[in-house]
Amino acid sequence: MSGAGDDAPKSGPGPGSGPGPMGEWADLVRRGARLAAAMARASCDGVEIAATPKREIWRDGKISLHRYAATRPQRLGPMLILHGLFGRQTITDLEPERSLVRRLLEAGTDLWVLDWGCPTRADRCNDFADYALYWLGDAIEAIRAETGAPQVALFGICQGGVFALCHAALRPERVSGLALAVTPVDFHADAADPSPQAGFLNLWARNLDPAVLDAFLAERGLVPGTMTGAVFQSLTPSRVMARYGTELIGKADDDAALETFLRMETWLADRPDHPAAAARQWLVDLYRRNALVAGEFALDGEPVDLGRIACPILNIVAQADHIVPPPCSRALAGRTASREYRLLEVPTGHIGVFVSEKARGIVAPAVADWLAGLATGGARRAASG
Repeated sequence: MSGAGDDAPKSGPGPGSGPGPMGEWADLVRRGARLAAAMARASCDGVEIAATPKREIWRDGKISLHRYAATRPQRLGPMLILHGLFGRQTITDLEPERSLVRRLLEAGTDLWVLDWGCPTRADRCNDFADYALYWLGDAIEAIRAETGAPQVALFGICQGGVFALCHAALRPERVSGLALAVTPVDFHADAADPSPQAGFLNLWARNLDPAVLDAFLAERGLVPGTMTGAVFQSLTPSRVMARYGTELIGKADDDAALETFLRMETWLADRPDHPAAAARQWLVDLYRRNALVAGEFALDGEPVDLGRIACPILNIVAQADHIVPPPCSRALAGRTASREYRLLEVPTGHIGVFVSEKARGIVAPAVADWLAGLATGGARRAASG
């Protein structure tokens, strides 16, 4: 989207362009025309996200593993970015200036990403064991085969962080370290959050009648992505109104800000459907029963014991997270056997950890520094062993 609205009315003087209500109205009309012209151009040109070069290394049906092209000598990793099923992994590579992926590559990371594809009703029986144990395990084995590395670091995001925790607990020999971002652990810890804007999702899920959910899932076979998107938007209705109202109009004269807005909308619109079996475990076993911290969560009959996780951990918490209240993530401290546990608090919301200006100089350097510690620690352990 180049050109700042050549087809839109210019901002030169004209009737009603002076100060006062009429001038404000004229300015609003002018911005609206410029915004409409810019949006029309964007719809024709398309909006590209996740443009960092990568190549497919492994695939099993809809699920694929990709390795990012190196931009610096690779001295860190390998590390696998692992998103959940409610949103695409592309949020970590939204645009060049707001790409966590690019910053990690510039730090010399051998970076990989797992894409869960687009589940359909045919995938309704896929559960946590399929994703967090078997497919994730196959992806890790593919990385080990390609690189020769004995272990892989996992960077789990939100639900993907729970997948990573489960795998590290059940197959600890495969995992060199866990970086987690906005990951819920204690799904009832929202009660400890003083913010009146946090915890609505937790309350809703805890009060969801399992019988109603089961009837819905039996009929549909999945939770539509459009539905989960609507649920997330309903958590902050006034914020959503401002985003598509006054804030959007304010971007009419700023092509760069408008492009970022459209890229974010592209990511939001690409919300996949969630398979029924995994959705029930997420909503009933975890949100309602809090089975993970209660020691009652199991994958294919194998109990998930967080106390078996001994690898280094970097836990990234968003201080203004209204989707995963910070206490739900902080609750990981003291629940594992790791002797190298770091907590990184970022002054953003849930998605801001990956795309905001505030997080740009915080998250990537911290992850790179943590990866460097894995490398030196691994060498030290190998020497002593």
